[in-house]
Amino acid sequence: MQIVSLILPFFLFNNPISILPKTDIVKINKNSIYVNEEPYFIKGICYHPVSKGNLKRSFSSIDRDLELMTEAGINTIRLYEPIDDVKILDKIADAGIKVIISFGYNQNGFYDIFTGTFLDYIAKYRRHKAILIWEFGNEYNYHPEWFENDIQNWYNALKNAVILAKREDPNHPVSTAHGDLPSIELVKLIPELDIWGLNVYRWDKPQSIFKQWKSLSSKPIYLSEAGADSYMSFTNSGFKKGKNQEAQAVANGNIIDAVFNHKDIVNGLCIFSFTDGWWKSGNPKEQDIGGWAPNTSGVPYDGTANEEFWGVVDIDRRKKLAFKVIKDKYTKFKFEK
Repeated sequence: MQIVSLILPFFLFNNPISILPKTDIVKINKNSIYVNEEPYFIKGICYHPVSKGNLKRSFSSIDRDLELMTEAGINTIRLYEPIDDVKILDKIADAGIKVIISFGYNQNGFYDIFTGTFLDYIAKYRRHKAILIWEFGNEYNYHPEWFENDIQNWYNALKNAVILAKREDPNHPVSTAHGDLPSIELVKLIPELDIWGLNVYRWDKPQSIFKQWKSLSSKPIYLSEAGADSYMSFTNSGFKKGKNQEAQAVANGNIIDAVFNHKDIVNGLCIFSFTDGWWKSGNPKEQDIGGWAPNTSGVPYDGTANEEFWGVVDIDRRKKLAFKVIKDKYTKFKFEK
């Protein structure tokens, strides 16, 4: 016993990362996010990096991406599937950035809701300093066909997953990414949700949803997706048809301003998206026009989601005009409660 008592403190001192908890305590208090009792406002970006010519996510450019994100004042990355690589999560945390981890419903057993394996992921990474929020589903309300044509099946699964996640990890909020405004019935069905993520595409004026939400619920919200692509399908609103970085930059700037001006209601946003995704429509070795996404009539400024043009940097990490707008607004914004 004496030998153990001498060796253990030495081991702890020299190996603090491998033994001591890394976690930050993230709580919701009075409709705001707090990290270790300090107010936290999401200045986020949606991130699903797929390299040119490929179809699957890769973190081969993570170092460069984190440099760019840090330069732009981004403090939160929203992911569409879990990162099961502690080295990548460590890099993100070391950059001073946190992650919103999204769990899908049926991902062939990869930390998904259907198999319940999302709980294995939470148990594995709940102490990691990078974690901000556990998020379930992405716009599933638009896809009843994934749930035997009855969206109530998804809502029931969501409620159950939220309850289980909160039992497994009481130190991080639990959310969902809902397409636009949920019904009052849905909000009442899942009071266990700590915070709601809303994917909002209402041209460049998301503020209309803030008033609607305030009359619907006292729960906190963040915009889990908002933004614009850099291709105009036709000339409109003073922006010419074709590749148009100016249209994307103006729209993102207006969206960010709307969120920042309503910080008493909304806890920030995640701009979609960090990099162009050539994998989404046609040949992944080329950047194609077109693609499909639900509920696109509100995409600025042409009501069309050209799915491979949403990045604020292109696939080679060259900065678009939207990157510069985001950097200007994110780095200047100061949040105090």
